Amino acid sequence: MSAASMNMLPKCDANYAALTPVTFLKRAAAFYSNRTSLIYEGTRFTWRQTYDRCCRLAFSLLSLNIAKHDVVSVLAPNVPALYEMHFAVPMAGGAVLNAINIRLDAKNIASILKHSGAKVFFVDYQFVPQVREALRNLMTVSQHP
Repeated sequence: MSAASMNMLPKCDANYAALTPVTFLKRAAAFYSNRTSLIYEGTRFTWRQTYDRCCRLAFSLLSLNIAKHDVVSVLAPNVPALYEMHFAVPMAGGAVLNAINIRLDAKNIASILKHSGAKVFFVDYQFVPQVREALRNLMTVSQHP
């Protein structure tokens, strides 16, 4: 069968599965359970461990009443926690991940938070000073419209 004729086949369970971050992770955990998914400095996770960690994070987001279309912001470098957020946020009922660029200053971070309508904001410890200033900026703007 040629590739052109295969494209003419109607999509069904036998020949098609949508690939999303969530379905990718489930499939990787099922088929590559003990294979390495992440190596970061001294940290090493398998696909099963990554899936389990992401499920726990998604459950935590749900316990914070995160729902479909809610925005979850994160300010973190390329660390395992940010990697896990890319899976866990959509796992939490279709929430939206807003990964904020770590090179931005407090004023820009505040602007992004304001416009995103983030319901939850995760911050890597090394960016706490910038975030404190960003939140002060937000409070000042909201008190003086």
